[in-house]
Amino acid sequence: MSKTILEIEGLRKTYGSLEVLKGIDCAVHEGEVIAIIGSSGSGKTTLLRCINMLEDFEGGTIRLDGEEIGYHAEGSMRRRKSEKDIARQRALTGMAFQQFNLFPHMTAEANVMLGLLKVKRLPKDEARAIALKWLDRVGLGDRAGHFPGQLSGGQQQRVAIARAIAMNPRLMLFDEVTSALDPELVGEVLQVIKGLAADGMTMLLVTHEMRFAYEVASRVIFMNQGVIGEDGNPREMFVAPKTERLADFLKTSSFN
Repeated sequence: MSKTILEIEGLRKTYGSLEVLKGIDCAVHEGEVIAIIGSSGSGKTTLLRCINMLEDFEGGTIRLDGEEIGYHAEGSMRRRKSEKDIARQRALTGMAFQQFNLFPHMTAEANVMLGLLKVKRLPKDEARAIALKWLDRVGLGDRAGHFPGQLSGGQQQRVAIARAIAMNPRLMLFDEVTSALDPELVGEVLQVIKGLAADGMTMLLVTHEMRFAYEVASRVIFMNQGVIGEDGNPREMFVAPKTERLADFLKTSSFN
């Protein structure tokens, strides 16, 4: 078994009286591509946001390369780490969202360079070389000087992915990155993710693209009402689900 990168134990997250994550236990190993599927409101996106500390959580632990994320113990108390520490830890994970979140007044190249300059504090020439390398990798080397408004939705999403990967994260998180795209643009983004998977990048992908999850993921996690309903090989889960709830979900999904 390859090295464990991410360990989640007893993760709980509430919004007021609503418990969204109800004690999640999960381990992610180096090189795994894990698709997270499930109905709207099952906790998929919240799980990713807790991993990246975009959401605080009320219970449990998340460890990345053995280091506890977001919190530390002071005696019997649980304390949130400093914003400086959290920013450092957050840089260890890359995240691409449903919306592209590109700066409209900056070129594709400048958008990708920004984190390398501001967070990693790389020299400008080095940051530019890395940005151009990853823009080329996602098929946009000839669009480096274009502004987001001059790019299609699929191209903007590929810039956003290049920006996240350029930071050399230990773990890449994708949150429904094709959901805001027109159907004819979905394939170009999925092709980029497929290439990253072939390169051995460790990834967690919240997705509604069931066929893609079946073909690309090495493992699938089915979220159901804040818990992990099933976790296993996609070829086994999709063909012979163990629970009636997953079977019902797959009947209404784009897989069938």
